[in-house]
Order: sequence, then structure tokens, then C-alpha cells
Amino acid sequence: MNIRSKLTLRFISITAVIILLGSVFIYLFSADYRREDFYSRLQNKANNTAKLLIEIEEVNTDLLRRLERDNPISLPDEKIIIYNFRDSLLFTTDEEKTIKVDTMLLDRIRLEDEVRYKQDDYEVLGYLFKGQYDRFVVVAAATDIYGYRKLQNLLLILAIVFAVSIVIISVAGWFYAGKALQPISKVVNRVDEISITSLNLRVDEGNGQDEIAKLAQRFNSMLSRLESAFATQKNFISNASHELRTPLTAVTGQLEVALLNARSAEEYKNVINSVLDDIKNLNRLSNRLLLLAQSSLEEREKRMMLLRIDELLWQVKEELLKHHPAFRINIDLDETIDDETKLMIKGDDQLIKTALSNIIENACKYSNDRTAQVLVSGSRSGLALTFRDNGIGIPKEDLENIFEPFYRGSNTTDIKGHGIGLSMVNNIVKLHMGTIAIESKPGMGTTVTLTFPTHGAAFPG
Repeated sequence: MNIRSKLTLRFISITAVIILLGSVFIYLFSADYRREDFYSRLQNKANNTAKLLIEIEEVNTDLLRRLERDNPISLPDEKIIIYNFRDSLLFTTDEEKTIKVDTMLLDRIRLEDEVRYKQDDYEVLGYLFKGQYDRFVVVAAATDIYGYRKLQNLLLILAIVFAVSIVIISVAGWFYAGKALQPISKVVNRVDEISITSLNLRVDEGNGQDEIAKLAQRFNSMLSRLESAFATQKNFISNASHELRTPLTAVTGQLEVALLNARSAEEYKNVINSVLDDIKNLNRLSNRLLLLAQSSLEEREKRMMLLRIDELLWQVKEELLKHHPAFRINIDLDETIDDETKLMIKGDDQLIKTALSNIIENACKYSNDRTAQVLVSGSRSGLALTFRDNGIGIPKEDLENIFEPFYRGSNTTDIKGHGIGLSMVNNIVKLHMGTIAIESKPGMGTTVTLTFPTHGAAFPG
């Protein structure tokens, strides 16, 4: 069953229940009013009869009986019975003794002052009539033919109104549900038009305020992220294939040239060394591509542990100096770091070391003095790592694209590199809920600031 049918059925059900309850209350109130009105008329009629008999001396039972037979305002099939305090019958119009009256009923009336009950089709009222010198029990009964006919007529009207209302509500509900779901139908139709080749299309957001508009906004936001992800993936594949092709082409070319003619052992050795350098370069590129892919995965459940950032920095420094003895790396702890717990972060040690290594290596590589200054300090948002160099800097027009994979500054064409490092660092920092900021001026060096949330747990061991 589709949503339109469900909404229509629910609308009909809710409205039907409301109308039905309303009809039931109307009928019950009308029935209660009929009963009270009938008993009131019955008591008034019986009260007048009792007054004539008891308070007017000229009226005896025979005269009163004739008056009652000829009374035009008598109730249908009316019966009036009057007893004195000795339970002796003083007056009755119930010649056939249809209404059953016994001593227990009379005692009950005297005890309760008024008793109402039904006997077959009769509605019976017994009450205590107080005369000037004595008390009398009056029992009156009649059938409310006209009242019940009115109730039956009311019930018929309510049933017809209910049936007609359900029909009208069904038609109105169907059109109302269709109108209410029209924006969703537009969204569905628009979504059907969107494919992998048309991710630039967007869903109509309508008035921009109701729930359907919010759904469309969220969907458009998701489409924007998907479009960006597909574009990034496409660029990544294109750039990665280009970067991998260059060293492979160089290796192939050198080997083909070496095979053209017989060469000396020294020449073959030089070719092998050159090919080995290209393969090492290719290996480093492959490793960085794998790390870039790993750092792009938004898997927060990956294995995290408590890490001391100063220990990681010293490890990175030691590894970099092994491969680049000319590098100079100065690590300082700010005086705001007065507790070892302020150096603790939660993260993946391999990824964090990769990020730190890339930033420090770039700082040394692009500086004439091969020097990187590293400052560890506290900040409002956690732990701050500041990396400074006196290198060539980054042009202003390149700063906004510096985190794109394979993007390199316009002033780095003479320096070897692949443009992967900062993109990978950015992904790693985001994965660890941190931030990265870069300030740079050409010829005056670059400052990179990483901020990580700290972990308040004591350092183990």
C-alpha cells in the first residue's frame, strides 16, 4: 500500500472515529433528555391527580377516574396509583393491574422518596406525596411512544449523516493526500533523473521551510558531497596514473637503451643504479598513495590509542636525520606545557607520525638552511604544534588549493615532489578531529599549525 492510500485511510479512520463518538454522545444526551423530560411530565401529571384527590374534598375517586379518562393531556397508556400510609389503595386508573406494586416497593419509596424503574414497555415512577396531615405513595407509569420515535428518527439521521460524511471524507482525503504528497512526488521524479553522469542536478527545495524542503536540502547536500567525492576520485585516479607512469616510463626507457648495445660493467652498474633510484622513487610514491587512501577513510572506529606527542616528534626527528643528515630539526616545549597529560592525544601512531614527518620534511626541504623549528604548546582547543621554516614560502594564489591531491605550488617546479604530502596531512588531522592552518609569504617562509584535542588520562607507565 502506498503512502497516499495509507494517509487517506488514516484520515478516514480518524474522522470516522470523531464523527462516530460525536454521534454517540448526541444520541446518549438526547436519550437522557427524553428520559428526564418524560419522568418530569409523568410526575407533574401524577402530582396534579394526587392534589385533586387529597386536597379537594369535592373530588372523590369516581369523579377523578372519569376526569382522568377524559383528560386530553394524559400520557400514552397512563397508569396512576395512590396508597395511604397503611398501604391501602386510595385511587387507581390501572384497572387491569398491569403495574405490579407490592409492600417492598412501597417501603422502598418511603425510604428513598423517589424510585424509577422500567416494567416491560412502561416507565414507572414512585414517589412520596406529602399532604397536609399525612403522606401518600403515588405510583405513576406510562409509555413514551413519541419520545422513542424521536430517538429512532435521530438515530436514523445520525447514521445517514455518518455514511454520507464518510463518502465525502474519503474523496476529500484522497485529493488532500495527493496534494500533500505532491512535493515528494516531484522529489522522486527528480531523483529518477539523477545518475552518476548527472550529479550536478539538484532537487527542488520548494518553499525552503517545511519538512519536505528540509529533506530536499539534505538530499542536495548529500549530492554535493557525492559530486565532490566522485570528482576527487576521478582526479585522484588521473593524477595517480600520471605520477606512476613517469617513473615507469623512465625505468623502461633506460632498460631499453641499455639493451641496444653491449656495454661495460661500469655502464651497466650506472644504469642499474639509475633504475634503482627510479624504483625507490616509485616505491615511495606508492606508499604515499596508500597512506593518502588510508587517511581519506572516514572510519572513526579504527584502532586508536593514547600517544605522547613529544615522543612521536623525537621518533620522527630520528628517522628523518637517518635519511637526511643535513636536516636540522629543533623541537621546543612551551612553558604552558606543565603537565605530561597535556601532551597526550588519542590517535593512530603510524598516521600521526606520517603527518608530522611530511610537515617537517617539507620545512627542511624547501628551506635554504634545511632547518625546521617545532614548538609544542597548549591552546584553548587542545594541543598546538607549530612548524616554522625560512624557506621559499607559498604564493597566495596557491594557498587555497594547497590541500588538493597532487597540487604543487608554482614556485616548486625545480624541487622533487609529488604534491601528496599536505593533502595526506590534512586528511589525517581531520580524522583525528584536529585542525590545520597555514600562513606563508613567498621568500619569507611558512608556518603550519596543527591542533589536536588532548586526552586527560594520565600517561601509562
